Amino acid sequence: MAEKSRRRLMLEQSLAEDPSDPFLRYGVAVQCLREGDLEEGRERLAALIDDHPADQVAAYQQLGQSYAETGERDAAAATLRAGIAKAQANGNWHAAAEMEQVLASLS
Repeated sequence: MAEKSRRRLMLEQSLAEDPSDPFLRYGVAVQCLREGDLEEGRERLAALIDDHPADQVAAYQQLGQSYAETGERDAAAATLRAGIAKAQANGNWHAAAEMEQVLASLS
């Protein structure tokens, strides 16, 4: 893996100061994915979902998209289905529709 970006280092530093902040946790995870560090990014998203299963719809979406982009259809479908259910339960119809599109593209 390439060297960590300045942005990632800054996010990680902020997260170290407030490790429970879900927005920082999400930001670090997404930055990991952007930098090609799929394993760490996915682990961070999964941990965020485990800690906040009802309100981290974006984490489900990013994790599902990550699996879809690497052809891991079963993992993508399971994650996206869970995310769609959470999004609908929260009234987040836009996120649900986006995840439904990704899910449909797996077929």
